[in-house]
Amino acid sequence: MKRREFIAGLGSAAAWSVVARAQQLKMPVIGFLNPASLNVRGDLIAAFHQGLAEAGYVEGRNVTIEYRWAEGRNDRLPVMAADLVQHGVAVIVAADGTAAAMAAKAATSTIPIIFLVGADPVELSLVASLSRPGRNMTGVGALAVGTVAKRLQVLLELVPAAKEIAFLGNPTNSYFSALETRELQAAVATLGLHLLLLNASTPREIEAAFANLVTQRADAFLLGTDPLFITTREVVALANRNAVPAIYPFREDVVAGGLASYGASNRDGYHLMGGYAGRILSGEKPSDLPVQQAARLEMALNLKTAKALGLTIPLPLLGRADEVIE
Repeated sequence: MKRREFIAGLGSAAAWSVVARAQQLKMPVIGFLNPASLNVRGDLIAAFHQGLAEAGYVEGRNVTIEYRWAEGRNDRLPVMAADLVQHGVAVIVAADGTAAAMAAKAATSTIPIIFLVGADPVELSLVASLSRPGRNMTGVGALAVGTVAKRLQVLLELVPAAKEIAFLGNPTNSYFSALETRELQAAVATLGLHLLLLNASTPREIEAAFANLVTQRADAFLLGTDPLFITTREVVALANRNAVPAIYPFREDVVAGGLASYGASNRDGYHLMGGYAGRILSGEKPSDLPVQQAARLEMALNLKTAKALGLTIPLPLLGRADEVIE
């Protein structure tokens, strides 16, 4: 290649680089606020991208996404939400529970917010009503509240002789933890069982709570619905190490080695959030988009973990499972 052609080529490449950069700067930006971490949410991000793509948006092509991961620390969420507002995002996606949704709500009353919560968004004052949210917020409601009693039922099918049941919640997610605790207390009282309530808001506190569980000789264990426990996977490891039969809220826990899970499908919730994010970027208002319901519940079982615990999973339970990991 001649020197003149080479220099011309450099100039052309530089020009295209400037154009590409300019186009990128013009892309709308989604602020993605999550109390968990990327390494345990990868498959769910894929579901979010799918919903976004179905609405006409692909990351890096016609939309940019600014991710903020709290790594299980709910106290980080308000600062991260404020940072996204300062960044000038077009919409905030507040995933995985009430803590992220409330942090986003406190950070802005003008930027559209899409949430994914397991509690009633009307009771949380996130929206005026499910059909007409009426503010800058809308999103997805997952059937998380109301499932802890069902998780107890599944756990007792796995360990029918269990009498001492332990439950771990996160006090920094006080609203949701209190709802689950009340529901579980009512169920345990009906069945004549004893409930051991444990709390943890950091990985170190998880270890301390589990030490208490072992000392109290709990027969079985239920995990509360909180991103901290998903982020660390500490609970799954501790339960298996101490040979404590446990049930979790999400299939992701079972994929990570947990015994069993029963709860709402996170993949459905993330997919629906992606679709709403795209619709808002296309000009629709959150106040006109009714709160959707991720209504599909799923149960997963891990045969390898059951064998390690010396448990035989009843055939009727196996037949009802949506996913069996061998």
